[in-house]
Amino acid sequence: MSTWNLADLFESVADAVPDRDALVAGEVRLTYAALDERANRLAHALRVSGIGPGDHVGLVLRNGSEHVEAMLAAFKLRAVPVNVNFRYTVDELRYVLTDADVVAVVHEPELGGQIDRALAGRPALRASLARGASYEAALAAGAAERPEVERSGDDLYVLYTGGTTGLPKGVMWRHEDLYFAALGRGISGGDVLTRPEQVAELAPASRTRLLPASPLTHGTAHWTTLSTLLSGGTVILSTDPTLQPELLWAAAARERASVLVIVGDAFARPLADALEANPDRWALDDLLVILSGGAVLSPAVRSALLAQLPSVVVVDGYGTSETGGQGQMPVWPGQPGARLLRFHLDDDTAVLDDAGRPAPPGSGLIGRLARKGHIPIGYRGDPERTAATFPVIDGQRWSVPGDLARVESDGSITLLGRGSSSINSGGEKVFPEEVEAVLKAHPAVFDVVVIGLPDDRWGEQVRAVVQLRPGHAATAAELQAHCRTQLAAFKVPRRVVLVDAVPRRSSGKPDLRSVRDLASR
Repeated sequence: MSTWNLADLFESVADAVPDRDALVAGEVRLTYAALDERANRLAHALRVSGIGPGDHVGLVLRNGSEHVEAMLAAFKLRAVPVNVNFRYTVDELRYVLTDADVVAVVHEPELGGQIDRALAGRPALRASLARGASYEAALAAGAAERPEVERSGDDLYVLYTGGTTGLPKGVMWRHEDLYFAALGRGISGGDVLTRPEQVAELAPASRTRLLPASPLTHGTAHWTTLSTLLSGGTVILSTDPTLQPELLWAAAARERASVLVIVGDAFARPLADALEANPDRWALDDLLVILSGGAVLSPAVRSALLAQLPSVVVVDGYGTSETGGQGQMPVWPGQPGARLLRFHLDDDTAVLDDAGRPAPPGSGLIGRLARKGHIPIGYRGDPERTAATFPVIDGQRWSVPGDLARVESDGSITLLGRGSSSINSGGEKVFPEEVEAVLKAHPAVFDVVVIGLPDDRWGEQVRAVVQLRPGHAATAAELQAHCRTQLAAFKVPRRVVLVDAVPRRSSGKPDLRSVRDLASR
């Protein structure tokens, strides 16, 4: 093996640790050898149906072994697996499946009719496999040996992302760039890996037992799962369709999870509440790290987790679908948490000023957070957005998704939030994340999203949509008064809307369209 191809790397790890558990999903437990064989069988079944290099295979699946097997099977054929949210409506399915130009689909059995309606009028799929009997029959008919395919680190990987403020977009990566930028395996022991063979050489030493709490259709769970499988660790999948804190903690205890991956406060708050209500129920001695990716944790919720898990490090990871992982902010029990987040970043990340120049440490300049080096090819079918997000500045190509940050004197950065979501109220900039962190520190607040709405006088008006904790009470006026104790007057929400539940997507990110509707009432 001499390439940084994801299928090649996985096969090398499977050869290095064949008898180790690779995947635990409910009652299903697969060693690396077994997972490799099932992926081989599915790859042959797809190849018989005409699936080959460059073809897009839609995965409309809940968490389970089939999702991982189908992803690996596509990689083995040099095909491209496409993550599709199983909660999508027919119209949403139509958009993604058409935009991605899928020619095969592996799906939940009850979604077959919706997929047929979504693809009505398009050429027939070459293959459509429903999880269950037809899927298992296809595997039984496929050969167990690995398909002979000449692969490359240039093979294509696509992650569909977004959809909270607009239509989902497909971010295209080369396998090699994804491995080094997003999968966390570009460095081992402080040394950059220089040979693909090192991946298998390091695999026997891995002791990681990863439990991703969110669906594999989202980048946070998908990337950490793939990273674990390429390092020789064990992935423990939650097969429950919704977040059920008690069941998740039970799985973590039963399978001795060492790393739990969540997405912001939407996951962390109910998990922390479950621990507080049942402090001695689960043996979590093996748990070392809770990592939040895709959405940062508020200081109050982070502290609530640390109070219940005194031996665990809580880590906020920073990165986007367009950059991969860029930095981390670990917090230990007893360590104070700042309201705004300060991350220590990798050498390829910088804060760019308006002219595209990296800001020096301690400059106080607020600029756009950017990354160079291993970055995506661009957005599928959208050259204009690709040119805007991946500009070439002074001969260097950058990924600049839109987050704003300030460089501190020690070289770390303070993350201020997405520039497109910052609120301009009377000429003053308000970053929603800061206001949300203050509101979440109120003992009655369970969840909150802060946005800006058009205002004739101020340009934009700060508004908050708030969900209270069960058994707690607070008025909008009380929450505004709480904000005034910690925020400048122009940052305090002009209106607080109390709701039964803050609308969020299954990834944990807010559904901003629904939030705006609620905030406008």
